[in-house]
Amino acid sequence: MNYKETWTFLDNLQFFKIKLGLESMRMFLEELDSPEEDLKFVHVAGTNGKGSVAVTLLTLLSKAGYKVGLYTSPHLSSVRERFRINDEYISEQEFAEEGSRIHDILAGRQITYFEFTTALALLWFARRKVDLAILEVGLGGRLDATNVITPLVSVITNVSMDHEMYLGNTLAEIAGEKAGIIKENVPVISGVGTGETEDERIVLSVVERFCKELRAPLFLHGRDFFVEPTEDGRWDYWAMKRKGCCQLREKIKGLSSNLKGKYQVLNSGLALATLEILEQFGFSVDEGTIRSGLLEVSWPGRLESFCLSRNDGTLVDCTSEDCLHYLLDGAHNPLGVASLCEALENDYEYDRLILVWAAMSDKDFHASLPQLGRLAGVIIFTRLEYERSAQPEQMLQLLPEDIQRRVLCENSFKAALAKAAELAGNNDLICIAGSLYLVGEARKELRGEII
Repeated sequence: MNYKETWTFLDNLQFFKIKLGLESMRMFLEELDSPEEDLKFVHVAGTNGKGSVAVTLLTLLSKAGYKVGLYTSPHLSSVRERFRINDEYISEQEFAEEGSRIHDILAGRQITYFEFTTALALLWFARRKVDLAILEVGLGGRLDATNVITPLVSVITNVSMDHEMYLGNTLAEIAGEKAGIIKENVPVISGVGTGETEDERIVLSVVERFCKELRAPLFLHGRDFFVEPTEDGRWDYWAMKRKGCCQLREKIKGLSSNLKGKYQVLNSGLALATLEILEQFGFSVDEGTIRSGLLEVSWPGRLESFCLSRNDGTLVDCTSEDCLHYLLDGAHNPLGVASLCEALENDYEYDRLILVWAAMSDKDFHASLPQLGRLAGVIIFTRLEYERSAQPEQMLQLLPEDIQRRVLCENSFKAALAKAAELAGNNDLICIAGSLYLVGEARKELRGEII
């Protein structure tokens, strides 16, 4: 198959429902000569921040001279975004070659979209002989297609309510699914907290239980390593105390990252703690590389801001006259929305917020959407051409009556973008959020393809 035919075949797999389970994936990989057995891995799970941690690790390790593969999901505009080696996305030719191999092995058998892309990533990384592969969990962890590997280190960023249809109706159940990536004797880096709140105690108890049963060393942010904001807007990283060392933890002062938002400080800290574990396996990154690399980390669609000319829609400096100010953020669950609200209140200056919002119908925004709605002068609810996309009128009912008066409903996403541009003043901020699918469509419409 050529690239277009391979992508069409993959897209048709979306008609098969999500299927959690590992047995068929393991058997399928055996038929592909078990490419995962020739690779070293970092495995990243969690509710939010997975992609940010993964891309930070990729940036720092590749800058240090290693050949590193990165597999993430979902993509924003092109499926090729899911597959990277250092700064290089998979080529159309390589995508077609690996996809054709999978297609031929299947011989008409059913496989899910995510199983296909996971297998493709493993085949490509093995063929290109990467030094390390970073895999982001797609959904949950325990039964996710990526969980066929045994990594050098596992990362669990955080756990909150999300994907209840598949992962469970309680925080403990969801934590159990995320903790399902923990392997025997494999170190775990986590930002689930140290038990200061009831939710943290629930999640931490689950993660600790898994680690104890599997004799997996657990390193927690706030206990074993720390990130500490400084008055100048930067932050310090307190490294993990070395075994047998009687001195205080090493400290790297005055760090900053290209990723925006206070929550990204923790994500950067999780990446640095992961590097400490990887050092035991021969992956060394010095302080100078860490400092410069953090300033180069890029993760499109996550608090991504830019300005476009009103005249011709070209990218312009945000100090330019008569331009539109945009902020794209893939906030798609309550924790993500809370982080977006914090960023809007503390990190951005604007006269009025114009919120363009679309979401999937299986997401629960009853508590968080009103919080975001109170920050907006205008809210434009819209929908995407997906079966799961929520109707604008459904989302309207989630808001109190006083906020509903500021809402417009547009069933066409392009119409919603046009309305936002029409209403926006020169110092207003157009924030597009609610779904990574929405952000992907917006980015493609406003800025074109990422690759």
